[in-house]
Amino acid sequence: MSAGDLFAKEGAQSLDLPGGELVLYRSPDLGVPGDVLFDRLQRELHWRQEPIQLFGKRYMQPRLLAWYGDDGLSYRYSGIDHEPLPWTATLATLREHVQTLSGVRFNSVLANQYRDHRDSMGLHADDEPELGPKPVIASLSLGEERVFRLKHRHRKDLKPVRLPLAPGSLLIMRGDTQQNWRHEVPKQARPCGARINLTFRYVHPELVRRQ
Repeated sequence: MSAGDLFAKEGAQSLDLPGGELVLYRSPDLGVPGDVLFDRLQRELHWRQEPIQLFGKRYMQPRLLAWYGDDGLSYRYSGIDHEPLPWTATLATLREHVQTLSGVRFNSVLANQYRDHRDSMGLHADDEPELGPKPVIASLSLGEERVFRLKHRHRKDLKPVRLPLAPGSLLIMRGDTQQNWRHEVPKQARPCGARINLTFRYVHPELVRRQ
């Protein structure tokens, strides 16, 4: 994967992705050091582990998660209906920084905690109807570096893209990325510590009501 031109704003970098749009901020100013944010989020968020249905069987998801958002929202994710918790002060401040960097408004955030190298996220796309046709997903990484892997949904001639996401980096997926690509955080052989990933998104309330 090749990198495009550096943007003037905050060192943003456009990444080459056929049929998709990725922008990476390697070390944006979040107002607070990343290690401090990691410790706060690990302590403050209401982490839980939930089951997922696969091939008729129920399994516990191999990570912890927490869902926060504006009052009145609901969101169906991995076959589970979520009612968001109210924004914490830390998450609300981070949302302001991410909105400024992305130029997009977000009304919710899904937090995932990968406790060690054995935790993972399976191959999927953030293409739920509630997110609209061309959703913008802003993904903030804190803690250990993990590989973010993308695979094209239709073109077998394109090799999967492996993108190491360092602590403090912000990856923005926009345009047709979710329609054309799926992504995952695979397990890894090398032991590592915990990683927290915040994926900011906008859930359309009017589309939720139609479901």
